[in-house]
Amino acid sequence: MVITAKQVKELRDSSGVGMMDAKKALTETNGDMEAAVDWLRTKGLAKAAKKSGRTAAEGLVGVAVSGGVGVAVEVNSETDFVAKNAEFQEMVSGITTAALGVSDVDALQGADMGGKAVSEVVTDKVATIGENMTVRRMARLEGDIIASYVHNAAAPNMGQIGVLVAVKGGDENIAKQICMHVAATNPASLNEDDLDAAMIEREKNILTEQARESGKPENIIENMIKGRMRKFFEEVTLVNQKFVINPDVTVAQAAKEAGAEVTGFVRLAVGEGIEKKVEDFAAEVAKTMGG
Repeated sequence: MVITAKQVKELRDSSGVGMMDAKKALTETNGDMEAAVDWLRTKGLAKAAKKSGRTAAEGLVGVAVSGGVGVAVEVNSETDFVAKNAEFQEMVSGITTAALGVSDVDALQGADMGGKAVSEVVTDKVATIGENMTVRRMARLEGDIIASYVHNAAAPNMGQIGVLVAVKGGDENIAKQICMHVAATNPASLNEDDLDAAMIEREKNILTEQARESGKPENIIENMIKGRMRKFFEEVTLVNQKFVINPDVTVAQAAKEAGAEVTGFVRLAVGEGIEKKVEDFAAEVAKTMGG
């Protein structure tokens, strides 16, 4: 029997399992939707699906570099305790290696990892470890020389913050130093041209209103805004930031002195943008006790 994409999507939506698990369940049950759900339950996958609604805001960022390609992958768990689990860390390492062969996180879900799709491996771990886990995002960087760095490392090449930096010319040493700089300063973009236009406009509007409150003439205000915007670009763009290792020079100048030019960077931090549910311990105990 031919299993259609529509059937797979319907089972995925109703059960929360991955695409490969949904397809396998339908194949095993000849397309019978109810039987497929039962099949998932017998395999322990329905249990995993129930956990998929829980917030996974902890976890690790893994980094890997091969030749002129670097990848950073964020894999989330519900608790920091699981992030310290050797089994979870082994999975993150395997997923990160698999990411070297794909271009984005959607392709990564179907990438091969020891004979199984990455999405299947994650679903299996959800069932065995007992927490919701997600491969949330990945970033890929290409360049002549790629260096990587992880901050708050939990294991080799994985930690709370993962950074990649690409340089042209120079060597890996200067690229590694710039990686540490990026981890510390979290620049918004490589340079002014790469900065989000909406971000620039928002900042300019704020600075304009602040300048006008001074009561100075418009021509003076215009010069004030230019100066303040220049300072803003120095603060948020990587190449214009003061180099943390030597604040007397910018990152671009430090790279030039080393015979290099920074061509790109990636910075992923665990849980960025995820709204964490905060519940005090006493309330959690009371809820458990039915109070």
